[in-house]
Amino acid sequence: MNIVILSRNINLYSTRRLIEEAENRNHHVEVIDPLECDLIIEKEKPTILYRDSYLEDIDAIIPRIGASVTFYGCAVVRQFEMMNVFSTVSSDAIIRSRDKLRCFQHLSKAGIDMPKTVFTNYSRDIDKVIAQVGGVPVVIKLLEGTQGIGVVLAESENAAESVLEAFNGLEARALVQEYIAEAKGADLRAFIVDGQVVGAMKRQGKEGEFRSNLHRGGTYEQYKLDEHEIKLAVKAARKLKLPICGVDILQSNRGPLVMEINSTPGLEGIEVASKKNIAKAIITYIERNRNL
Repeated sequence: MNIVILSRNINLYSTRRLIEEAENRNHHVEVIDPLECDLIIEKEKPTILYRDSYLEDIDAIIPRIGASVTFYGCAVVRQFEMMNVFSTVSSDAIIRSRDKLRCFQHLSKAGIDMPKTVFTNYSRDIDKVIAQVGGVPVVIKLLEGTQGIGVVLAESENAAESVLEAFNGLEARALVQEYIAEAKGADLRAFIVDGQVVGAMKRQGKEGEFRSNLHRGGTYEQYKLDEHEIKLAVKAARKLKLPICGVDILQSNRGPLVMEINSTPGLEGIEVASKKNIAKAIITYIERNRNL
């Protein structure tokens, strides 16, 4: 098969591993920067121009779309879809997962357990918003933040008001979310491929840090999910129509809670921690589903 990886950096661990496993299975792989694609839209003939050449005879794409280029990156994925090219993750699913509000609304309707969350138009009644999620401390999240960026722990009402005022001044929308203290700065990452958990790890934030993201200095280790955690991760991925994703779970006193879903999760931490060949699982998924 001819496989295209949509990535802005061929040297990233995830991109290199996908290339390696695809080539090991005798596929031809090309890495394409989605921002260098021109989308040609005309009647019954959608095409893509990349560096003065038309992209043709492509069997499948693997989107590795960064949050900062979501709009254009998803437009490129959608154009491939219009060209009847198989994509490991649909453009609509990426957009749905990137908007935290939209994501939580879908999960809520599906009956997925999650931290209680409030979204409101800017209001000075901060105390009422905080009361809705059980009081301080609270977690405040930008709607489109990633890797722990735009996530703040407000330990008092004054702190919460200051953060929300700052975000409002930047015209940045944010969620106010219940803080799960018993998680102690740790979470679980379940990696889903084709509707099944193929690897898991536990991430722990560094000393004094409530965010467990590896980009924030967190550590990770192998973890065996229990039955409830597996069912929760698989259900959340299915409801968001994400055949490949990372589901982040908090361990709370009332059971596992979905904290976030990543539609283009990195492979380095999960492969090292779980000792599973996740990249191979993704290539196998393409082989199994491309012609369906």
